[in-house]
Amino acid sequence: MSRRTRLTPEQRREQLLDLGIRLFAHHSLDEISIDLVAREAGISRGLLYHYFGDKMAFREAVVRRAADALVAQTAPPSTGEPVERLLASMTAYVDFVDANYEGYVSMVRGAASDPVLREIYDEAFGALGARIFEAAPSFVPDSPAARLLVRGWQAMSEELVLSWKADPAGFSREDLLGVLAGSLPVLLQMLPSGEL
Repeated sequence: MSRRTRLTPEQRREQLLDLGIRLFAHHSLDEISIDLVAREAGISRGLLYHYFGDKMAFREAVVRRAADALVAQTAPPSTGEPVERLLASMTAYVDFVDANYEGYVSMVRGAASDPVLREIYDEAFGALGARIFEAAPSFVPDSPAARLLVRGWQAMSEELVLSWKADPAGFSREDLLGVLAGSLPVLLQMLPSGEL
């Protein structure tokens, strides 16, 4: 007869968050109900409330975990040419969106109306943009104009990846990655001469 291992409260909380992340990959945030999580985890609804308080707190914890995973997964290699490093990072980004499409779309949409989700989204978006300046300062000059351009490029990249995932429109994955990694250097050339 096997003995069940009793989890500590922190281990149980982590287990529930891991389950939330697995559900996030294929469900919108609204579809990740307390009932679904409790059923999938084999626990009572009350236990989930015990660890997170309510559905919103659980949802926010799952989104924060997903945003942290996105930032970690898309970290560029520490060496290599700037465009190669950017391509590696954008490849990881496309992989993340591909693997977590339903949840990622609902996070982006939820950020438009939920202040807490907006804060989490903005932190992740900011971290992804800041690393471009940190990773290769000679490639991307750090100036207000360059930051504005990179932010716009990020928004374009996100929309392009989400739209491509919904309908590739004849673009292969390699075509998409080429546009994503190749467009930033082209845009940087358009900065006012004093910004380079």
